[in-house]
Amino acid sequence: MVDADWLWRDGEIIRFEDATVHILAHSLHYGFAVFEGIRCYAQGDGAAGVFRLEDHIARLLESAHMCQIEVPFSHQQVVQACILVIRKNGFLDGCYLRPIIYLGTGSMGIAAFDNQVHVAVAGWRWGAYLGDDGVANGIRVRTSSFRRSRGDTTFAKGKISGQYVTGILAKREALSDGFDEAIMLDTEGFAVEGSGENLFIVKNQVVRTPFVGEAILGGFTRETAIDLLQDDGVTVEYGRFTRDEIYCADEVFFTGTAAEVTPVREVDRRKIGAGIPGPITERLKKRYAAFVRGQDEKAADLITRVEL
Repeated sequence: MVDADWLWRDGEIIRFEDATVHILAHSLHYGFAVFEGIRCYAQGDGAAGVFRLEDHIARLLESAHMCQIEVPFSHQQVVQACILVIRKNGFLDGCYLRPIIYLGTGSMGIAAFDNQVHVAVAGWRWGAYLGDDGVANGIRVRTSSFRRSRGDTTFAKGKISGQYVTGILAKREALSDGFDEAIMLDTEGFAVEGSGENLFIVKNQVVRTPFVGEAILGGFTRETAIDLLQDDGVTVEYGRFTRDEIYCADEVFFTGTAAEVTPVREVDRRKIGAGIPGPITERLKKRYAAFVRGQDEKAADLITRVEL
């Protein structure tokens, strides 16, 4: 349940119950919208800190540009909208932000060049996306029967609403089969992502993750995790890997704004390593949690402070 009283839409703060969308809004029917997920954390001194806010809004507008959506608000206006939502709702103890750009009513044809473009920002308190137990002890994952689209058939670097349908199907399939999350393969059979997370494996003290040029979202949590790992002297390699390599990995973990750093203890009913979060994953999880909460001076330039 979303615990927010106020949202921002098209330049105005409005009450939660007034943030309605018409049943004939184009984006509702066709999934033609772009969005972001952003985390805000308490900083320990009474202020809140939005992690990589500028980067997220830049990607939001880049996603709109990919889709030829003309956005009627500037980068800084959307940044300030996010800050306003935090202040208005009193979210200094932390929250999750969801900016979205979507098409309203007008033409119901596919192209819909003349429909009004709306921009909104919502926020709510959201704990561990994959559950507190999953973060602490690792999650159980299955390989999905649904494949991630090739890079030449989709905009992998855009957060486009309709593109998430495959991930939704993969997640629902995994939950229905008693698992916590899915690993998705590309059309050539290589592992690329979770349903909404970036994927890492660890073997012989070396961390591996798909190359950003593959059909994956270039996640900001992924980037930060790589920086933190390398700062700790861990070797990170980029490239493809297969499902059997995941089974035989020493450690497996996901990263994402919602998921943060989540260990994987089992894949397709095969125990990963010792069946508990491994040392590299545990170290990264703790470092990331401290980093986003401003407990590392290197994080200062990546955190937008918010005070009442």
